[in-house]
Amino acid sequence: MKILVTGGAGFIGSHLVDALIEREHDVRVFDELVPQVHGAVDGPPAYLNPEVEFVRGDVQDKAALRKALQDVEVVYHEAAEVGVGQSMYEVTRYVNANTAGTGVLLEILANEPHTVQKLIVASSMSIYGEGAYECPVHWVVHPQLRPDEQLEAREWEVRCPVPVEGSKSKAKGSTFQPSNLPTCNRKLEPIPTSEDKPLFPTSIYAISKMDQELMCLSIGRAYDIPTVALRYFNVYGPRQALSNPYTGVAAIFSSRLLNGNPPLIFEDGQQSRDFVHVSDIVQANLLALERDEANFGVFNVGTGRQTTVLDVAHSLAEGLGVDINPEIVDQYRAGDIRHCYADITRIRETLGFEPQVQFEDGMRDLIDWVRRQESSDLVDQAKAELEQRGLAK
Repeated sequence: MKILVTGGAGFIGSHLVDALIEREHDVRVFDELVPQVHGAVDGPPAYLNPEVEFVRGDVQDKAALRKALQDVEVVYHEAAEVGVGQSMYEVTRYVNANTAGTGVLLEILANEPHTVQKLIVASSMSIYGEGAYECPVHWVVHPQLRPDEQLEAREWEVRCPVPVEGSKSKAKGSTFQPSNLPTCNRKLEPIPTSEDKPLFPTSIYAISKMDQELMCLSIGRAYDIPTVALRYFNVYGPRQALSNPYTGVAAIFSSRLLNGNPPLIFEDGQQSRDFVHVSDIVQANLLALERDEANFGVFNVGTGRQTTVLDVAHSLAEGLGVDINPEIVDQYRAGDIRHCYADITRIRETLGFEPQVQFEDGMRDLIDWVRRQESSDLVDQAKAELEQRGLAK
């Protein structure tokens, strides 16, 4: 098939391109080559598969995108600005690239002749906000952000927000808004987060990713273009932009360690995520293409396993053979969540997805690649920008 991958020169997109080429698809890549990710370059990165047709362009450029869509049967929409903290002060940049850029793509599909038969959009676990939790009294609850007063007291774990006074609700999956009523306040236990959890994005980046997902599904249904949204959890692996201080935590920590600096960890390091190797992200994308059961569906893509941020830092330091302990900075960032890991029941049962890479093996793969890289460590600068704006406290 003729396939267009927007953002196809990036970390995830380039791995997807390799898999599509291997399956003998005809692949075109449309990528702006954002300097924050790729540096100051004249052409695509050396790792980009030489068999692709590469087109340099911005998804906000309708004429360029229209041309890139010619004769295309499938679109993988991977293009996005990525950076939770940075999105909170470079708001226009993120909204333009992610929300408006997706709007340009969809406006072409809605109003102009095209050959697109399927659209697969990269969504994000960030749109959930906090993950799902269980209270011993109130069952499954979906808390929103932890109160500032709690974080200022350096009490990190999520507490049950269910109002006690006059509350008889024990409905499974209840979502509770912050209130002035006394609350249960019991410590909550994180449980796997399913696709049915209410969405509560806590950053401009997350809001823009939610926009991408909802916009694509809406236009897809309206114009009968089979559309699939894949909610990626915390992706890691070779080709991450190590010099980008706003990328994934594994890449940020790797850059620090390569430069002889300790990884900086907010809160106490026990916050947990679901770290999924890029090859499993590719597996999910291929299944979304090949299985009609995926059409108009939303799927988590993760491992179903919790890993703490502190464990990631220690694994990378050990693997790189450096005696550098992470630095717990005793600060928190506005909008940060505590725990979120994937319930992968839906993608497993519907598409036959099964994670193939264990965290330990995936870390070794990342470390083998990191050892051969050079990077600029810009983390202190990024942290200072957050502090100046009161976003790190």
